[in-house]
Amino acid sequence: MTDVTAVRVDTPGSPATARLLAEAARAVDAPDLVLAVSRNGVRTVHTGGGGEPGPVPRELLAHELGSASKPFAGLLLARLVAQGRVRYADRAADLLAPGFPVHPAVRRITLRHLLTHTSGLPGLPADFYPQAVPRWSTDPYGGYPADRVVRAFLRARPRHRPGTRWHYSNFAVSVLGHTLAAATGTPWEVLLHQQVLAPLGLDATRVRPGPEGADAVGHRRDGTPVPALDTGGFTAAGAVRATPLDLLTFLEAHLGGPDPRDPTLSGALTDVCRPLLRRGWRHAHTHTLTWFHHPSPYGPVLFHAGATLGQQAFLGFRPDTGLAVAATATRRVHRADTFVATAYGLLTESP
Repeated sequence: MTDVTAVRVDTPGSPATARLLAEAARAVDAPDLVLAVSRNGVRTVHTGGGGEPGPVPRELLAHELGSASKPFAGLLLARLVAQGRVRYADRAADLLAPGFPVHPAVRRITLRHLLTHTSGLPGLPADFYPQAVPRWSTDPYGGYPADRVVRAFLRARPRHRPGTRWHYSNFAVSVLGHTLAAATGTPWEVLLHQQVLAPLGLDATRVRPGPEGADAVGHRRDGTPVPALDTGGFTAAGAVRATPLDLLTFLEAHLGGPDPRDPTLSGALTDVCRPLLRRGWRHAHTHTLTWFHHPSPYGPVLFHAGATLGQQAFLGFRPDTGLAVAATATRRVHRADTFVATAYGLLTESP
């Protein structure tokens, strides 16, 4: 069980939420835990964990998001589409390597296919595993750089015809990142900052480790610290690091927070929330461009979770009620882990 080291209530109007978060925190075992909630812009942030807090408050440390980075990639694509710089139906290979001979199925893969996990590509390239397995628990991605991701895509043989099946793919979203960089002539990190981070005021969000002491430290199941994640060529799929407070700002923007000055950002925020496709057994589940989309007693919930070698993150919001939940933990995920279920419960079980 976690030991609560601090409870922070940013406004006097949310003591009930503070009690709810304190109760939820008892279900999660991690050296560091942050549960952050925004209800129509009123924020309540609970910090705790089994480890000793450091000099920087946990909610001000940048946490590794892993796959919860993908909503940032989705919003970037949506904004570039709103600006007319690319189209969802653009073929990735044509933008990434014009004229390069590729398999016919690869030629049909669009930007929308890459983002929505309907490209037919596997979760990771086949040749990723030989170099990754020997260092699976320490640095599986760092030895697979961007040019190798691109080459793997150009020589790929998709398992399914693009657009016909949903299969979660870090490979595909990574290819999307490299494709957008090629199409705009701008490195992914710069593009993300220009189009998403800076306009939303996400000053503590980045794709690389920050200065010493600025980042949360991940841990293995036994509590041993792990080094910062190196995503290699898979930056767009999992490299974002953000403070829980920045994550609330990101989610509040999706809930219709302060109107961005550029209407292309408003349009992009609307676009990524719109239900787009059905997936799973008997197509029972809904997906937007970038968010998982579930029903709840209080209206639809949109969410995404992520994990790295020593950290976890959860992002979610309810458009109908103005509720947003951002949660981070600094212990590697395991089979009996309660972190995602706890964060999801905050999103779906309270009015």
